[in-house]
Amino acid sequence: MRPSPHHARPARGLLGALLTSLVSLAALLTTVPVAQADTTLCQPFGTTTIQGRYVVQNNRWGTSATQCITATDSGFRITQADGSVPTNGAPKSYPSVYNGCHYTNCSPGTNLPAQLSTVSSAPTSISYTYVNDAAYNASYDIWLDPAPRTDGVNRTEIMIWFNKVGPIQPIGAPVGNASVGGRDWQVWSGNNGSNDVLSFVAPSAVSSWSFDVMDFARQAVSRGLAQNNWYLTSVQAGFEPWQNGAGLAVTSFSSTVNKGSSSDPGTPGGSTACKVAYGTNPWQGGFTADVTITNTGASPVNGWKLAFTLPSGQRITNAWNANLSGSSGAVTASNVSHNGELRAGGQATFGFQGTSGGTFSKPSAFSLNGTACTTA
Repeated sequence: MRPSPHHARPARGLLGALLTSLVSLAALLTTVPVAQADTTLCQPFGTTTIQGRYVVQNNRWGTSATQCITATDSGFRITQADGSVPTNGAPKSYPSVYNGCHYTNCSPGTNLPAQLSTVSSAPTSISYTYVNDAAYNASYDIWLDPAPRTDGVNRTEIMIWFNKVGPIQPIGAPVGNASVGGRDWQVWSGNNGSNDVLSFVAPSAVSSWSFDVMDFARQAVSRGLAQNNWYLTSVQAGFEPWQNGAGLAVTSFSSTVNKGSSSDPGTPGGSTACKVAYGTNPWQGGFTADVTITNTGASPVNGWKLAFTLPSGQRITNAWNANLSGSSGAVTASNVSHNGELRAGGQATFGFQGTSGGTFSKPSAFSLNGTACTTA
């Protein structure tokens, strides 16, 4: 088609401006990221990557019925969950998102497996969307193994049950309660024939939470289900459905593993010289303890964690002015909002009550943010 006279004879300045605009538009189109469609997985063990650092997996292994999930930029949702399995047995699947290694499939850029003794903190956060017309748990899994393995089943599985719907229960039997990460949990312990399972069940549904994975890893160590020279191989967040499950979703997930000493960035405020006074009031079958931490160094501490080991036969039942990880064996006390700063020469106090059996004794050593303290 012949051009119209108007288009055939533009002024030179106008043509230049038009060409410049077209070039700018082309550059804009090549640099602005194009939105990507969500990825749907229906293959039993189909996977995809989100955010360039986490793996989303369909992980359908307990049924031949169809299950489909749709991976989003921030998590995934179950879009089809056919069939059901008996609620007194294993679930249908574990659709999940993870950081680390699962059956040789490692997430991009992960620094897992990592030896527990080298991990200063492992901050994570998770948000869930729940449904009612199903039987399932919302579970955050932490896998530990004596070797830095990237394949197969690990020795110990820690399960954090954020929500439980329907007549289902964790593996094993209840063994008491514990305060971990500032929350109260019912604790179950057992073995599924392949690995030990330590479960922490929330008393009511938790839809979102940010916490330190190491608080739960230390629980496994204190209960004899892991050792500090074992490895953290992966952390995973998702659902175990027994019946239905369409509509369940992980709406956000993040996981970071910080390695190095406790003075690394992102950990409580550095090491310093310290002194601990541990006053007790024991009686037959129980005791209270009042603990005073003194910063004897020249620099302030912003955020503290005091680690110690309770003598055999002692168990903490409640505490004040501190968050406690572990109720027997290895225990870590961390500051609460009002006592996290220890200026040079400053003090922080907390206490707890517990049960005891046999001859009463005190912990033999304390460390503040990884540095050994003297005792008063």
